[in-house]
Amino acid sequence: MATEIERKFLVTGTGWRAAADAGTAYRQGYLPGSERASVRVRIEGEVARLNIKSATLGVTRQEYEYPIPMADAVALLDGLCEKPLIEKTRYHVPHAGRVWEVDVFEGDNVGLVVAEVELESEDAPLQLPPWAGREVSGEARYYNVCLVRHPYANWTADERGTVD
Repeated sequence: MATEIERKFLVTGTGWRAAADAGTAYRQGYLPGSERASVRVRIEGEVARLNIKSATLGVTRQEYEYPIPMADAVALLDGLCEKPLIEKTRYHVPHAGRVWEVDVFEGDNVGLVVAEVELESEDAPLQLPPWAGREVSGEARYYNVCLVRHPYANWTADERGTVD
């Protein structure tokens, strides 16, 4: 069984950009129908994948991922996935021996910037970069699958809250 241990933070400012790579465009969507897992189709640059992730809150979840033909990914995204699709650019940013993934959302989620870091265990030591704001690992509304159902553009001021 594959396990993902990942913590997620809101991003403050643009200080992360100085160390970031050029970024990769992502287009992804979710197939409807499962309450126990999300089934995601993703085009990441020139690569297409199918991903299955357990629908549990927290930093540890089961995750499986498989390559699929690009034509299949496009057909699934355009024809079967829930709308709106997730559009974002992902940047890799090294900090204190780890590589953080900073997602800058576009489309219906424009304005949202989130950083994720994968860990080897839930209690692994983690040095936060200065641009990592409030942790949102346990807040479902920040999961991509939830951003399809309730995009950031539709959030009220209270839902957006403040970034530490």
